[in-house]
Order: sequence, then structure tokens, then C-alpha cells
Amino acid sequence: MESLEIITKIKVYSIESCTGEKKKLIEKARQATQSAYAPYSNYSVGAAVLLKNGEIITGSNQENAAYPSGLCAERTALFYANAQYPDVAVSMVAIAAFNKGNFTPDVCSPCGSCRQVFVEVENRFDTPVTILMCSKDKVYEVSSIKEILPLSFSKQSML
Repeated sequence: MESLEIITKIKVYSIESCTGEKKKLIEKARQATQSAYAPYSNYSVGAAVLLKNGEIITGSNQENAAYPSGLCAERTALFYANAQYPDVAVSMVAIAAFNKGNFTPDVCSPCGSCRQVFVEVENRFDTPVTILMCSKDKVYEVSSIKEILPLSFSKQSML
């Protein structure tokens, strides 16, 4: 039998140390948490997508009593960005969550469905997307979704 070892590289740093476009993107994601509709989970998520043309698109989670009918913040923002700017690649996404009156103590990472959408976005534009997963005080940064979804499914999987 053979073994396969998968290593994930995640940069970890404080939000306080962020500057420039990362700081701005994190602030936009945090602001987006306030437009979430989360009456069931009370877990408000915001995402901010930075496009290669400099545009920033935000989204928030939108819940529904029929749970599968809701949509996560990341997919809300990515789908809107792709609908409005279909030929512009995504360069970076920040994700933040707000719960019980404050930003969460643990980083907010994308769910499995959102990770799969990130794979499609990266493949669509043939470019990695930097993902900033934020907590109240810190950031986990990956240079591509493949860092946190290494055995991803894509159209190459169907060839």
C-alpha cells in the first residue's frame, strides 16, 4: 500500500498587522456581516471579493427556513461578481463572521460547497485566489483554495 501526505500552508497573523488592500477587504467583509439574514443560526457571515480590476463586491449569508434554500456569503459575493464582471478574475476574498454581539473568536472558513465554488472560480480564470479567513483578532491566509481543498473536483476530473 502507498501513502500520500498532504501539507497545507496557512499564514497566520493579526488583523491589527494588516495594511493596504487586505485591511480594506477585511473591513468590507466585516461590514457585510451586518447585512446578513441569519434568524436561524444567528451566525452572520460577510464576504468581500477583490477583483483584478480593483472592484470590491460584498455578500452576506441569506438563510431560509428551508435550509438548503439559503446561500452562504462567499457564494453570494462570488456569484454576483461573476454575473456583473464575467471576464474579470478574482484575486482575493476576505471572510468574517459575527455572532453574539462580536466577531467570532475562531476564523470563519468556507463550507464545502463554497470551497467547490472557489475551485471553479480559480479554474475559470486559471488563477489562484488568496483567501483571508478572519476571526475577531487574527487572519488565516491561504494562497489558493487548493490549500484547504487539496483533492478537489473539477472539469479535469471528468476527462
